[in-house]
Amino acid sequence: MPTDRAAWAPRFATVALENLTRHYPYMAQHLDRGDDDQLAPRLRHPLFGSSFDWHSSAHMHWLAVQLLDFGLTGETAGRLRARLAGTVTAENAAVESRYLRDNGHYERPYGWAWALEFVAAVRRSADSQLSALAPALAEFAATLGELGRGWLTGVPEPVRHGVHSNSAFGIRHLLTAARTLGDTALATEAERTARSWFGTDRDWPFHYERSGQDFLSPGLEEALLLRELLPADEFAGWAEGFFGLLEAGNPVLMPTTVLDPGDPQQSHLYGLDLSRAAAAAKIAATLAAAGSGRLAGLLREAVPALLPAALAAAVSDEYYSSHWLATFAWDALGALEETCPASGAETGPAESDPVSAV
Repeated sequence: MPTDRAAWAPRFATVALENLTRHYPYMAQHLDRGDDDQLAPRLRHPLFGSSFDWHSSAHMHWLAVQLLDFGLTGETAGRLRARLAGTVTAENAAVESRYLRDNGHYERPYGWAWALEFVAAVRRSADSQLSALAPALAEFAATLGELGRGWLTGVPEPVRHGVHSNSAFGIRHLLTAARTLGDTALATEAERTARSWFGTDRDWPFHYERSGQDFLSPGLEEALLLRELLPADEFAGWAEGFFGLLEAGNPVLMPTTVLDPGDPQQSHLYGLDLSRAAAAAKIAATLAAAGSGRLAGLLREAVPALLPAALAAAVSDEYYSSHWLATFAWDALGALEETCPASGAETGPAESDPVSAV
């Protein structure tokens, strides 16, 4: 099975287009305030009213930008461009901004993080057609920044479990997007909160991971966040204390088993494999450069086994998997290429490989 993005980009593009043009099923986590508060999802969310739910639509939009920036061409790429041009308008973004201001806890923090990452991807795109969409998203980005600052200053403790409300994941993505967008107020607050909540943590109990419906490793997400904040040498010192209980053979380093891909909570485990692969590759690269070879090796050795089943699920016909997994797969493959440049050439798709035929 290939592990390079070039091999997967066409398949992920098909998945992204299917999601961005599919309005149902849609899980609308809207708080109804009366009998007249009923709207079709695409009317309430003209920007993110596809892809099963709001946050998945946000990160499928992000994936579409990544694929086009990667150089994807052809019919599917053209249709993705047309879809983005049709939905990413100032009018649609204004509707989303008003909704978020009126529903201040909606999709906090996971959806906010992906939405702001999408805006940041548009802003930094070298593709003139994509970057031309950025002005339409300016008000939306400001709304997300304001909400993000309110969250970071208005809650007393982090959420440390491995699903959408994980604080480390939300802060990291808000931080990286804020840096791209020049939102220094949000970036400063994210850095302050991250240091306050996680800066002194040690001996994370990795033996308690994993939970049966996680798609994030709470420990690895925390380490990824501190990696964004600290110089490499300082991060290596922090990591030696934080990873003090991690040993070879720990379940956090091993692939999951999904018995029922049609179970929407159990299928989270595919995402857990992908997010752990990305995290382990990124953290290992930083630690190796800082001289922490033992810990870097432990993490790096775990990566290959985490990929195959989850990559296959990302392009499967099971919508509980395919409405979101490709975004995590793209991040994992990108991390692998950046930290181990020759990794994509190690294996190729065999003729009988069912994934290569998708």
